[in-house]
Amino acid sequence: MITHPSSKRPARRVLAVPSIALSAVLLAGCGAAVSPGAATPGAASQPPGSDASPGAAKEAQGPTPRLVLTHDGGITVLDAKTLKPVGGADLGGFNRLNPAGDGRHVLVSTGDAFRVFDAGSWSEPHGDHSHHYAGEPRLTERSFEASKAGHVVRHAGRTVLFSDGSGKVESFNPAGLAKALASGLPETDVYTASEAHHGVAVPLEGGGLLVTLGTEEGRSGAVVLGPGKGQDRKEIARNENCPGVHGEAVAAHGTVVLGCENGMLIYKGGRFTKVASPDKYGRMGNQAGSENSPVILGDYKVDKDAELERPTRISLVNTDTAKLRLVDLGTSYSFRSLGRGPSGEALVLGTDGGLRVIDPASGKVVSTIKVTAPWTESTTWQDPRPTLFVQGSTAYVTEPAARKIHAVDLESRKVLKSGVLDVVPNELTGVEG
Repeated sequence: MITHPSSKRPARRVLAVPSIALSAVLLAGCGAAVSPGAATPGAASQPPGSDASPGAAKEAQGPTPRLVLTHDGGITVLDAKTLKPVGGADLGGFNRLNPAGDGRHVLVSTGDAFRVFDAGSWSEPHGDHSHHYAGEPRLTERSFEASKAGHVVRHAGRTVLFSDGSGKVESFNPAGLAKALASGLPETDVYTASEAHHGVAVPLEGGGLLVTLGTEEGRSGAVVLGPGKGQDRKEIARNENCPGVHGEAVAAHGTVVLGCENGMLIYKGGRFTKVASPDKYGRMGNQAGSENSPVILGDYKVDKDAELERPTRISLVNTDTAKLRLVDLGTSYSFRSLGRGPSGEALVLGTDGGLRVIDPASGKVVSTIKVTAPWTESTTWQDPRPTLFVQGSTAYVTEPAARKIHAVDLESRKVLKSGVLDVVPNELTGVEG
């Protein structure tokens, strides 16, 4: 997960905004649309304009992937193919974006809540085929309460929300999110960490849960809990040799990693393995994983006292062999520069404007795609900077200084299209529709 470089996440203020009365059409049957306000099959009837009535949606020939980006004062949604805006919402403050896991909704971390944003594009299975719909995006009235809303992690068929201010770990099945929003929120399971801290939790195959260990003063490692509900879980593994634990990623075979200030922690086969940095302080706090590769891509920083270190080396950790490789790219990058391609290739967006495609097994840079003008990372981590987001075989790169967004085809390794925005983009994510 690509997060941010600091150890503490500042609280964010949510400004009250009027509800946007936009909704999507749900099917009553194959080819028949339900008018706004009609009941979703199996759900309670809701009045027009409620969270249950997504009106003005039309059936599409296929999935309509969309991009969701933040800017000063709100959220904008783009068609991922045309890069043209299709809607958005006003929302003040510094907001963070997290896919909810159902291919349609995005969770917006606003400090005291994870607010549900409907990107307005989805598919519904119908026997041996699916129907696809696209409508207007909207910020719903639904939200998961939180104290310093932090990381959102999707894995093993679950979505987990971590509250830094309370240590609350709340999880749900994203498959039923749209239906649940018709009358409230999905059923959730809540586990509370022993102490509040800037942490993360990862759901595991078989119902287990990995949770970081720490306090407001510092973080030390992680614990793995077996299947169960709430606090009724038994500890099955623990490692406290991961100072400053931060971020998470998943590699092939469901292997989970966490970044440390002196290496990386691997959880695989029911036990932890520590991969040590060659430097006394060698932080790998941001990572990007792929289910198609056993290798984790991470950043690598060695100056603990730097106001902002501009590293030129990246880390590649093989979770099968527990071996670390450092690769010097000859350019610096930011915490929003890391990504993975459809075949597991490692991607790094440099401050020289080039998107590097790296063979994760050998560390060789196999291609550099010129995407943006050279840029300089701000010392304030919340400030806009070029951001990399990968969806399918396309890499999307924002260029805040030019108010642009670029679509890069990772197969041909060429910039396919560029779009001009009327806002300065900050965070970027997307939904498959």
